[in-house]
Amino acid sequence: MSSAIPEDLPGEAPVIPTGTLKARHISMIAIGGVIGAGLFISSSAAIAAAGPAILIGYLATGGLVVLIMRMLGEMLIAQPRLGSFVDYIRAGNGAWAGFLAGWLYYFFWTITIGSEAIGGALILRDWVAVPVWALSVGLVMLVLLINVAAVHLFGECEFWLSLSKIVCLIGFSGIAMLYALHILGHDVHVWGNLTAHGGFAPHGWIAVVSAIPTLMFSMMGSEVATVAAAESQDAEASVARVTRSVGMRIAVFYIVSIALVLCVVPWTSIAPGQSPFVVAMEAMGVPGAALILRIVVLSAVTSCLNSSIYITSRTLAGLASQGDAPRRCAHLSDNGVPVRAVVLSSVLGLMVAFCSILSPNGIFAFLVGASGAVILFVYFLIVRAHKRLRATMAARGTLPQAFRLRFCPLWNNLAMGAIALVVIAMALTPSQRPTVIASLGTTAVTLAAFVVTRRTLAPTGPHREEHRA
Repeated sequence: MSSAIPEDLPGEAPVIPTGTLKARHISMIAIGGVIGAGLFISSSAAIAAAGPAILIGYLATGGLVVLIMRMLGEMLIAQPRLGSFVDYIRAGNGAWAGFLAGWLYYFFWTITIGSEAIGGALILRDWVAVPVWALSVGLVMLVLLINVAAVHLFGECEFWLSLSKIVCLIGFSGIAMLYALHILGHDVHVWGNLTAHGGFAPHGWIAVVSAIPTLMFSMMGSEVATVAAAESQDAEASVARVTRSVGMRIAVFYIVSIALVLCVVPWTSIAPGQSPFVVAMEAMGVPGAALILRIVVLSAVTSCLNSSIYITSRTLAGLASQGDAPRRCAHLSDNGVPVRAVVLSSVLGLMVAFCSILSPNGIFAFLVGASGAVILFVYFLIVRAHKRLRATMAARGTLPQAFRLRFCPLWNNLAMGAIALVVIAMALTPSQRPTVIASLGTTAVTLAAFVVTRRTLAPTGPHREEHRA
């Protein structure tokens, strides 16, 4: 199988030592990275805004995530040693795109570190009489130590944290299915719950389209597994397995669980900010529903915090290896961990967390808004890179068999169009318009930084030497 990359594109980035993560780690990292508070709590806002028709929104959003993951997987399988997905963006779109995507992605997940640290601290505060700031520091320090110790320890912790969320979803779905089929509990009016309270789309289909940005953000994170796959025992096989299955698994988890919630209880009984799963479990008479959900959400927050520190450190190390960040951040310890990148990312995340405490409606709100839509721009660049690499290789007659997605570039154009529509929908929604404007500002500043660095620094090229702390 040919794996040629156009000769005029950037060379290979340094490869992080492989063989430390197992296939089961990669699968759980991929699934667990996107099953978090966005599903367990934030989905209530989408349900309240669109009613049962939100299922169509989840289906469309899940399809887009699956398509993007499939394109990313084809690139990674075609050239498995090129680096993280940021390096494929660089290869397909140019150095400017790699710089832009890498720093936007790093910025997004750094803000996530702070947000998840505060979220976890607020949950723990009800059980532990310790200030929120101290709990936030404790959580970040704990996860930092896990990431610094060894890659396989990160993978093992993420495996069990993600498994707890999946077990909860499977258990909930099993009980809810029995109730919907009238095998357990009192009779549930499934059809009535879906249609009798204003119809299937009580607020119209525009409301469904308007909710898609929220759904898109709740499903983001699948690409984390492609970075982790580079540190697995069989990188190419892990990438192929994850990218071909994880998108569908995530879509099924979301769609099935939300559909069962809507079958068990009327959508009108779910208020924004209130977990729809707690509402459904209480309606089914599950004892301790609120406590169970609180424990699961804490697990989800910790899992996301763990993944956030991992992905920011690898992204920063990758940028450093290309000369787009201080090269000291690319140094690896003897066990293959970019310790300096892990520590720096954790410190920056803590600074974001303190902003949330000291200036929640000022600095923190600005940071969240400035990072809110940048991940969509990164996804756009992934799709564009796939389109350009595929076209270039096809023109040279070196298209690898890994590129199996049919009807391209039609799918590329549809995916880029769908991402553009999500951004437009956000811009047309008053509550989300500031996020789009701030995110565009972040993108403009990052591009300006690229221009400045290229004019002021000597072009030394990618730093390919192997670093040791």
